[in-house]
Amino acid sequence: MSRLSSVSRVRVRYAETDQMGVVYYANYFVWFEVGRTDLLRGAGWSYREMEHDGYSLPVIDAQCTYRGSAKYDDEVEVRTTGSAISPVRLQFSYEVVRPVDHVTLATGTTVHATLDRTGRPCRLPERVRALFS
Repeated sequence: MSRLSSVSRVRVRYAETDQMGVVYYANYFVWFEVGRTDLLRGAGWSYREMEHDGYSLPVIDAQCTYRGSAKYDDEVEVRTTGSAISPVRLQFSYEVVRPVDHVTLATGTTVHATLDRTGRPCRLPERVRALFS
C-alpha cells in the first residue's frame, strides 16, 4: 500500500494555550487538519478543488494520543501520511513532533468518508484513488 506524506510546521500561538502556557488538547485536531490540507494540496488535490469537483471528506472517526506537552512559541512539525482504506474512505495518520528535541508530542488518526454534492457516500474519483492506493 502506497502512502502519501507531508510535513507541516506550526508555531504555537498564545491563543492555543491554557493559563499554564500548555497547548489545549483540542488544538491538536486543528493541527491534524493543517497536515491533511497540506498533504492533499501537495498531492495536487486541494480542498477547494475537491469541493468544486463535488466531493467532501467529512471526519467519521478521530483519535489522538497525547505523549508530551507543547507550549507557547514552540515550533512543531505535523507529520502526516494518508492511505485509502476502502474505495470510499481515506485514513490519515499524524505525528506531532517538537523538532528542537525530537520529542513526539502526540500521535493520531482521522478516517474520512467520501460524499458527493448531495451528501451521499460515493467512491473517490479515480485520480484520487490512484494517489492513495
